[in-house]
Amino acid sequence: MTLARRIIPCLDTDGTRVVKGVNFVGLRDAGDPATLAARYNAEGADELVVLDIAASRDRRPTFLETIRRVAAELAIPLTAGGGIRSLDDGRAVIRAGADKITVNTAAVNRPALIAELCKEFGAQAVVLAIDAKLESCPDATASLADSAGAARSVFEGGSCPVHWDVRIRGGRDSAHLDALAWAQRAVELGAGEVLLTSMDRDGTQSGFDIALTNAISTAVSVPVIASGGAKSPQHFVEIFSAGAADAALAASIFHDNVQSIRVLKQFLASQNIEVRLPC
Repeated sequence: MTLARRIIPCLDTDGTRVVKGVNFVGLRDAGDPATLAARYNAEGADELVVLDIAASRDRRPTFLETIRRVAAELAIPLTAGGGIRSLDDGRAVIRAGADKITVNTAAVNRPALIAELCKEFGAQAVVLAIDAKLESCPDATASLADSAGAARSVFEGGSCPVHWDVRIRGGRDSAHLDALAWAQRAVELGAGEVLLTSMDRDGTQSGFDIALTNAISTAVSVPVIASGGAKSPQHFVEIFSAGAADAALAASIFHDNVQSIRVLKQFLASQNIEVRLPC
């Protein structure tokens, strides 16, 4: 028996509203977080992720209230993150109603935070968020858009190995880390899941990054959530099959009613993808 693949809507919040952009920029208002949470709960989402993209502006009290409002609408697991830098931050988010917490920039800056959170809450509650950007080289001639090759495969016609750079602070800065190596280290420290976002695909609706997701999924022993680029039901089939993802996260297509979670799951089931069908 295989584990059911999960469909996870994501609410990126800036203060009290949900926002969405393309490649992490050009943000637009996408609705009220509690209202969207209630809708996704009714549609059959497996989990919900809420991320505070304004955490760097020190708006923690606003975010905690958002978590409380969202959690009150849910009967499914809630993952929340953004600006979690310490055990106290993690405790506050859990007390506000989250089941899992996600860390990114703070974990890169101080990897020991992952082990501390794991000891406090258990590995199942610690999600490492990786924002990854493809670093190509001048002689690269082949597109990796639909490749499911290994992370260290070689570009056609050149000798530059494939490398995805870890980005921090909302994608603005390079952490000068290889995404594959960082994922493996974080799992060793106690991360129980990886939320993997392709910055190259974010908001483009051009399909998930299969090569990136496959590379990480096959390199770690914990579930990987693929994020960035979803639009059509076929994109989800591809990321679960060729991409080897355990879960797929999307935002715009759900917020804008481009895709119904219920209909998406019915399609996946028809393609022999194991999912939990809503009642």
